[in-house]
Amino acid sequence: MTGRKQADLARSVGISASYLNLIEHNRRRIGGKLLSNIARELGVEPSALSEGAEAALLNALREAAADHEGAAEDLPRLEEFVGRFPGWARLLAETRQRATGLEHAVDVLSDRMTHDPFLSASLHEVISTVTAIRSTATILAETRDIDPEWRDRFHRNMAEESARLAESAEALVRYLDEASSAEFAASTPQEELDGWLRQSGYHVAELERALPTDPEKIVGRAESLRSAAARSLALSYLQRYRKDAEHMPLAAFQEEAQKGGFDPAALAMRFGVDLGAVFRRLATLPADRIGGEIGLVSCDASGTLTFRKPVDGFPLPRYSAACSLWPLYQALSRPMAPVRRLVEMGGRSPRLFLTYSVCQSLQPAGFDGPQVLEAAMLILPQDMVDAAEARAPLEIGTSCRICPRAACAARREPSIMAEAF
Repeated sequence: MTGRKQADLARSVGISASYLNLIEHNRRRIGGKLLSNIARELGVEPSALSEGAEAALLNALREAAADHEGAAEDLPRLEEFVGRFPGWARLLAETRQRATGLEHAVDVLSDRMTHDPFLSASLHEVISTVTAIRSTATILAETRDIDPEWRDRFHRNMAEESARLAESAEALVRYLDEASSAEFAASTPQEELDGWLRQSGYHVAELERALPTDPEKIVGRAESLRSAAARSLALSYLQRYRKDAEHMPLAAFQEEAQKGGFDPAALAMRFGVDLGAVFRRLATLPADRIGGEIGLVSCDASGTLTFRKPVDGFPLPRYSAACSLWPLYQALSRPMAPVRRLVEMGGRSPRLFLTYSVCQSLQPAGFDGPQVLEAAMLILPQDMVDAAEARAPLEIGTSCRICPRAACAARREPSIMAEAF
């Protein structure tokens, strides 16, 4: 279909042609990074390789139909439509995919424009400089008789302010260009860590071995961790990861997790660890092994998010405060009292997630010391668990600024997205 030779494709993804031939004839299973690499080289969605092009197309059209009230009654004839008009079917699926991507970009950019501290400071600098230049220009234009010494001083001020304006504008454009050219642009040590973990899928294979690699060596090889603060955060994360892996070996933990429907309480009892450790371990399981992504978010006692592992359909804010209705904050107000809640994330296509939350003491410093708390919320897509909830799902959002739920009792500011949705 793409005109590429099998040997060239195999070489580009780092495998042998014979192994690729086995994959092509369904004699070897494929998943994870290899599946993503092959899909990227072929310019197709990973689902088109794992499920087949027609199955992926049908799934995409079913998702598109879920967003349209009148399309549900025509779903029984979907396969007939794809068979008779494959070109139109692909056009519809691609258009829906592009619209979804654009909506996500609008969410991210709106959140960023509102809360990015660097962007706000840069714009303030530009406005201040423009105001200074305008004031000087007005004096020169409206005052006929100016002492030559003062006129030279005004000209010098305008030249200096103009140079500063040019530098500020160039820095702002460069910052925006860097952010738009990469999926994840880090501007803080925490964001550097998040970006590095995203590249590995939050799974560190070198720490899963019988003789794990020294965390310091792993951090030393991580080129994307540019600041000393980010490397320090990464080292702390990996040291914690290694301890969790020692107490909950990957193969045994994955088997027990899938067998028990990913129940954190049962896993904590089985391996003799606390719920927070189970949350972290579940979030590191490779998606291709368990049939889906498991998200995790944590915060400190101030409510500030300290760790983000998003899952499709449950976006996590990068700059703004999160939705105050998240069960994460309910757990924060009730230390050591686990919270289990089915939630519905707002948006054009609301999705259901089963969440588990708990708040634990991170660094007890004796009876007279300050209590340092950490709350965590595990996020499981409903299709990964077979658990029914007696109560209706709790309606939540990402953050007030980009949440479409206009009639929310916890809203603290108007949404800029309500009308669009």
